[in-house]
Amino acid sequence: MSNKKAIITGIEAFLPEYILTNDEISTMVETTDEWIMSRIGVKERRILKEDGLGTSHLGAEAVKKLLAKTGTKPEEIDIVLCATVTPDMMFPATANIICDKVGIVNAWGYDINAGCSGFLFSFATVASFIESGLAKKVVLVTGERMSSITNYQDRTTCPLFGDAAVAMLIEPTEDLSLGLQDSILHVDGIGRQFLYQKAGGSMYPATEETVKNREHFIYQDGQVVFKYAVSRMADVSVEMMEKHNLKAEDIAFLIPHQANMRIIEATGRRMGLTKEKILINIEKFGNTAGTSIPLVLWEFEKKMKKGDTLIFSAFGAGFTWGAMYYKWSYDTK
Repeated sequence: MSNKKAIITGIEAFLPEYILTNDEISTMVETTDEWIMSRIGVKERRILKEDGLGTSHLGAEAVKKLLAKTGTKPEEIDIVLCATVTPDMMFPATANIICDKVGIVNAWGYDINAGCSGFLFSFATVASFIESGLAKKVVLVTGERMSSITNYQDRTTCPLFGDAAVAMLIEPTEDLSLGLQDSILHVDGIGRQFLYQKAGGSMYPATEETVKNREHFIYQDGQVVFKYAVSRMADVSVEMMEKHNLKAEDIAFLIPHQANMRIIEATGRRMGLTKEKILINIEKFGNTAGTSIPLVLWEFEKKMKKGDTLIFSAFGAGFTWGAMYYKWSYDTK
């Protein structure tokens, strides 16, 4: 058993300025604010509109803010990981581009693609480096320019997604009562049939035909994805509670992936939590994929108290899903 735990010691976010409202979306496709709010729970989302800027821009700006906030020098960082499904390019890794943009020169790193479970999978990876002693200061970036792969002619998916990036500094602690206590992570490859981006990879490289057929955008079978997400997120969150003998009153907050209000509410009910214990910002930012859990942590950082028991829960493309049991490590002044 390791004598160290991985703790988040700082968190910062970067959001594009442009706000895409439901009223504007209703001018693009046949929908209404009432329809979107009742079925998804999103009122507005941030969009990076400038040409020539990608996920690395969002991530680099978040990292700059993080280093300034924590008083950390770029050369102190050992590893940079970036969880994203919208990399700047197929290669090099967006993590490497972020390093170049912020002056991180002594680190190594790479990207992780786990869909909307990207934060869970990448945090578990970081924790293994921290607990083994292979790293002391890790920057974990979760960043998405989801607007770049959103089809604004598809009324079922275009209201869902927004752009954002969050950067976290993760370090070791010898106080084993704090930090990442446990992870339960899963993959079921059947999900590749129901939630995917068809073209742009080695199976279907970009051609005039793939562009004309709009195959470089997100495809989702909404009913199937909803069914899996509701059951898997709730099941794994309850499993984590049972594994550690946690009652609803022991949990300070559930921080769920911000995919859909109905999924979030169903998970909270299964866990026996009151609404006050479920942190939500989907109305303001939409679904930012793997960035959504960190974005909630960033927004509600001041609500956290040292020692608070948190449950992170997510479901995403793959299918990927999981839950984490985390003990918050600091009080925010």
